[in-house]
Formats: sequence, C-alpha cells, structure tokens
Amino acid sequence: MELHPHLAVAAAEAARIARGAGTAAPDAPTPCADMNLGALLNHWILYSAFGLEKRARREPLPEELLNRDFAADPDWAETYAAQLDRAVAAWAEPAAWEGDVEVGPGMTFPPATIVGLIVKELTVHGWDVAAATGQTVELPEDTAKLVLTVVEEHAEVYRQYDGFADPVEIPADAPTFERALALSGRDPKWRAASAG
Repeated sequence: MELHPHLAVAAAEAARIARGAGTAAPDAPTPCADMNLGALLNHWILYSAFGLEKRARREPLPEELLNRDFAADPDWAETYAAQLDRAVAAWAEPAAWEGDVEVGPGMTFPPATIVGLIVKELTVHGWDVAAATGQTVELPEDTAKLVLTVVEEHAEVYRQYDGFADPVEIPADAPTFERALALSGRDPKWRAASAG
C-alpha cells in the first residue's frame, strides 16, 4: 500500500487538470497524434478512474462504460473527479492489495504494478490533456520519480503495442517528470499551438 499516497496525489492533480480543461473543444489536437482531445479524455477517464476502481474490486469493466462518450457530458470533469475519489478510496482498502489483478484472459499482475501503471496513466495522459488545454502538471518529486521508474520499466512493451512513440531527446539534467515524458515518446515542450 506504499503506493497509495502517490495514487492520491496523481488523482488530485488529474482532477485539477480535468476541471481546467472542462470547456475545451473535443476536436482540439493533443500530443497523442492518433487522438483528438475528446478521444483522449474518454480513454483517460475510462481507464484511470472507472478502470482503477474496477481493478481494486476485481470486477470487469461493463460494456456500457466501454462505449460511453464521457467527454460529451457538460459536467464530465466533476463526474471524473468524483469517480477518481471512489477509485482512490477503493485502493485504500487492504483487500485491494491482496493477490493478483486479472487484466485479460490468463494475464495477471500484482496490485502494486497495476497502481504504478495507473499513476503513470493519470500523470502522463494528464500532461497530454494539460498541454492540449494550456495547463501544466505539478507533481512532487517523489511521485515524478515513481512515474519515471514505471515508464523506464514498461516503455519497450508500450512501444511494441504502439502505446508510446520513440523516445524524445532532452538534456540529461531535465526535470524528472520531463524525462518520463520524453522516454514515453512525448516532447515536453509540445503545446497546442505547435500542432498541425
């Protein structure tokens, strides 16, 4: 459960970013070349909030959630923030950290791995949303280090499935979170005005 404080920090920052992006156009460009803002928000909301709670409870994602357009709801940011609160609370239960978590047929991971990946999802996709809507991400250094560690561990697997682009070269002494972004194939200097 030592990762839970990082999860709570990442979720709070994601909720703040969501509230700041609430009125942005869904067709706005994002650092994710294959997703506009609406598509990115739906992915982010589904997996980092609803998926996070379901993983804690060892429940599958209902088909209805897989097909829902979360970003079409005018109050999506508040709905997302409330769902993040539920997800973080679910992971505060000791039982959530027992056994393994099934993520697909015959594929399981320890709970700490799942939570680390979701902290990465909250913050890296949180940066995508922030960059697309003129915001920044603020993380404590220990959480940024966790994100970098998770990206370092899983980057090549993500690249195999086109989840990450090739690493972006930045100075070796760049801030920790920027190094995580660059390793995940993102240019930390990307801003909406630089798209297309």
